[in-house]
Amino acid sequence: MNGVTWNAAGVRLENGVPTPSERDRAGREKTIAYRILRAHEKGHDFDAFRIRFDALISHDITYVGIIQTARASGLKRFPVPYALTNCHNSLCAIGGTINEDDHAFGLSAAKKYGGIYVPANQAVIHQYAREKLTGCGRMLLGSDSHTRYGCYGTMGVGEGGGELVKQLLENTWDVAAPEVVLVWLEGAPRRGVGPHDVALAMTAELFPKGLVKNKILEFAGPGVRSLRMDYRIGVDVMTTEMGCLSSIWVTDEAVQDYYETIGRPEAFRPLSLADGAYYDSMVTVRLDEVECMIALPFHPSKALPIHTLQSDPAAILSACQADCQKGLPSKVQLDLLSCIDADGNVRCEQGVIVGCSGGMYENLAEAAAILEGGSIGNGAFDLSVYPASAPINLAVLRDGIAETFLSAGAVMKPCFCGPCFGAGDTPANNTLSIRHATRNFPNREGSKPTEGQIAAVALMDARSIAATAKNGGVLTAATDIAYSFEPKPYRYTDTVYEKRVYNGYGRPDPSVPLRFGPNIADWPKIPHLEENLLVQLSAVIRDEVTTTDELIPSGETSSYRSNPIRLSDFALSRRCPDYVGKSKAARALEQARAAGETPAALSDVQRALDIPLNKTSVGSAIYANRPGDGSAREQAASCQRVLGGFANLCVDYATKRYRSNCINWGIVPFTMSPEDAADLQVGDWVYVPDIRDGILAGTESFEAFVVSGGTVSKRTLFVKGLTVEERSILAQGCLMNYYAAGGKA
Repeated sequence: MNGVTWNAAGVRLENGVPTPSERDRAGREKTIAYRILRAHEKGHDFDAFRIRFDALISHDITYVGIIQTARASGLKRFPVPYALTNCHNSLCAIGGTINEDDHAFGLSAAKKYGGIYVPANQAVIHQYAREKLTGCGRMLLGSDSHTRYGCYGTMGVGEGGGELVKQLLENTWDVAAPEVVLVWLEGAPRRGVGPHDVALAMTAELFPKGLVKNKILEFAGPGVRSLRMDYRIGVDVMTTEMGCLSSIWVTDEAVQDYYETIGRPEAFRPLSLADGAYYDSMVTVRLDEVECMIALPFHPSKALPIHTLQSDPAAILSACQADCQKGLPSKVQLDLLSCIDADGNVRCEQGVIVGCSGGMYENLAEAAAILEGGSIGNGAFDLSVYPASAPINLAVLRDGIAETFLSAGAVMKPCFCGPCFGAGDTPANNTLSIRHATRNFPNREGSKPTEGQIAAVALMDARSIAATAKNGGVLTAATDIAYSFEPKPYRYTDTVYEKRVYNGYGRPDPSVPLRFGPNIADWPKIPHLEENLLVQLSAVIRDEVTTTDELIPSGETSSYRSNPIRLSDFALSRRCPDYVGKSKAARALEQARAAGETPAALSDVQRALDIPLNKTSVGSAIYANRPGDGSAREQAASCQRVLGGFANLCVDYATKRYRSNCINWGIVPFTMSPEDAADLQVGDWVYVPDIRDGILAGTESFEAFVVSGGTVSKRTLFVKGLTVEERSILAQGCLMNYYAAGGKA
């Protein structure tokens, strides 16, 4: 579709699993991806990697919890450059002093442990990494899912906080040897077609079928040279939404020029395809065939050409509305048809160009060129523009780009990620917001479905957003607008970073006290796993995919990210409002059991299965078909654990990072067949005998018993592919317990 094709021809299959020959396995070692992975490997396993990263990065929704976990596990110093950016919780009026208290904690931690502290509104997390931490052949780990720097020659990986804790304690990121997909770019984009259009076209083709899930994308081909660096990163950062593990690109003179521009020429080295390299599959993108795209609510993969939507908006929006409504509470009625005016045009009420995907210099420059001499009008439509870093902000001011936006009626705002997750520019209920941002999941950009409020966000490139703005909010493809644009070179200025960023890497000062605000709390005591496991299903979700924004909502809840107990009260609150109460009830049963009591609430299931309660962990569990799409934030798992969660059941995990978060927080990541899951209900008990010994022995298949309405039935649960360390973490109950026990089971 739209110039994107998938080709897996020639890949041998055995029971549906690719099985490359020994020659092909050797050829995989010649890929750019494997050459970089091997250079960072600390193990000696041909089928797996144990990786140490060159640098780490986190933002102010995640770094407090990470440092608190590492501190409880014996942290003495930051062993590699670790940047703490403040681009998510920088609206400090929300929650009283909470957010600024977190920032004060971050600065004190950077001084104490030898880190890098980037004050609020100086840069969004990924733009700071691009400008200050990347380098050809390097690897970066970030506690944000959009940690993607492949076009700069750097393999970026987004994971939950537990994986950063391991790096801070000089342990490794462990991953099974991934497949590598060659992304072959041909041609050049047409005027008006931007990087988000290419990314959305790819996401629509690749994500729904899981074609690149947990694989590494390697970009090459003659089309690479037609793309400037801002264009490349605009595509690259969205590879997260395609479901892949990481990305890497060939490097050329454009990359070399970039590193010279930002004052780090030594960071460049050529990365090119090698003769004999083996790729497990291939994606071809014909850039000249890509059209201006729009991704309808509620997923970036629901993308189609703007012209297609314009040809039959009533039918397309009606189908989208019906599909979206399935996952919304009954009190919320999504109404996309009201966005069609009397003339049959799709009308939008808000445009936002923001963050790590939209706020790049060339996106802003070309969008401004489209708006030149025009106006967004004085109607309902408004436009907000967020540059991705202070250096970009200086450039758009110096080059007259900000003046063009302001003259047209747009609003220039500081470096901030808020609109991407619901902490800024929340649209009116049931209106269409178009955004050059990374995601448009349900329950994300300000939605409160339990209160009848729903934000309907569509993703578009900055160019088509500007064209729509110039047309007063009537949906318009940038290719339909006549405009003149000659890109100017991005002139990078480092003075803001020099004056405001604290860089203490290599100079830790243990005498510096950490600054704690009243909302910064230690993690509660987490129980270990007993010989057997008994869990009650506190939520059953049949949606095709469950996002991390549903597991732990974003937006205003972000202010409580440093308080694990208080934050846990928001778990699943916008998807299953009764989950928290049910999970707390199960947690109370475990507390009573641990105290030697026999709670009456367990008597029926105990009689049905003759369970030895003194040797059985009791807790809650969630069933979802495919949970964990989206953010890397570990709180999607830690909140379940704080509430007493001991297991997740699913057919498959949407991402490795969410499954890793579950393991690091002691949540057993079960999978099961769709048939065994078909009749599960909220309130069912699931009993797994001999779970601890089985986990430690590497057992991957467990006989389980489900008690539902007085009836007992057998099921088979799977826990596949655990490393030795992960088995010990689950047995100990969580990563902190594992470190407290000296890294033993």
